[in-house]
Amino acid sequence: MDRLILWTLFIIGIALLGVSLFRKPALMKDSLLVFALKAYFSTFFGVFVVEAHMLDYPVRFLPSYFDTSILFEYFLFPIVCVYFYQTTYYSSFGVILWQCALYTAAITIVEVLCEKYTDLIEYHTWTWWYSFLTIFFLSFFVRMIMLVVNKKFSSGTSS
Repeated sequence: MDRLILWTLFIIGIALLGVSLFRKPALMKDSLLVFALKAYFSTFFGVFVVEAHMLDYPVRFLPSYFDTSILFEYFLFPIVCVYFYQTTYYSSFGVILWQCALYTAAITIVEVLCEKYTDLIEYHTWTWWYSFLTIFFLSFFVRMIMLVVNKKFSSGTSS
């Protein structure tokens, strides 16, 4: 059953990625950068947390090669961040914080349900609160990077 959940999430992720990239063609370049940045940063933290035995992913893709959840870190989490970026593109700072909290809460709830009812994730010293904080700060950090990138390139200056 857990493998079926993984494959279902993978298929949903492919559909969401396609929709997100073509939903706002003007933001495609930004969306790809957000996707890559989020995958990079989440992989760093994911490896640290798993190697520190704070949590495990008993059922995962490519278990012979990866101890982390590559589906979450390289694919699903970055896709959610692309949607977060796109929905906050014209938002004020306060709205960005609020939406970041909402997206983070949704991801954390799904993670807690997976931890409780499946073998996709198993907490040891990790808690849902750590997930919430990590996801929130990574999402917010990437969003702020994109604010800086867009401000730098829209000003027309080059260094």
